[in-house]
Amino acid sequence: MAFELPPLPYAYDALEPTISKETMTFHHDKHHAAYTNKLNEFVAADDKLAGKSIEDILGMISTLPAGIRNNGGGYWNHDFFWKTMKQGGGQPSGKLAEAIDRDFGGLDKLKEEFNTKGAGQFGSGWAWLIADDSGKLKVTSTPNQDNPLMDDAKDKGTPLLGNDVWEHAYYLTYMNDRPGYLKAWWDVVDWDTVGQRYEAVAK
Repeated sequence: MAFELPPLPYAYDALEPTISKETMTFHHDKHHAAYTNKLNEFVAADDKLAGKSIEDILGMISTLPAGIRNNGGGYWNHDFFWKTMKQGGGQPSGKLAEAIDRDFGGLDKLKEEFNTKGAGQFGSGWAWLIADDSGKLKVTSTPNQDNPLMDDAKDKGTPLLGNDVWEHAYYLTYMNDRPGYLKAWWDVVDWDTVGQRYEAVAK
């Protein structure tokens, strides 16, 4: 198989109470696994995708079937999502903290804009913090399993953090309170990882 389901980088209950063990178990073992399996089916059926990385595939997604878009996006987005979180997430520092102050006027303003974007995403999708080619930060959102790496994304850039606002990501704990989930999620954002991602692209 071309792509393997990445293991969680922590125990299923590591992010409680923000994200429950039950939610994490079926989110990773059922949803992420399904995207991985379906992606492999599509890749196996298309010789021109043999040996390509998931990033290569997303970069040409406008030329590929919807099934690859949905499952390739779901595969990449969830791997990125797991790696964006840890218990006791911390605070932004260094170049990232400076960029947040510069582009948003502080962390609280970033959170407010991000939460508004995530809560306002109609139906299922994702909220993102991205950096453009100049290193400027921007908050955006995408529908379904789209992401800012796709060649036809409305707002393209390097994802620094992203939050899954599909109901399966939060419903068992938060029911239909998506804003409550978005607010609580900041407690588990791994700012060290986000900062490393930013430093890799910052000018």
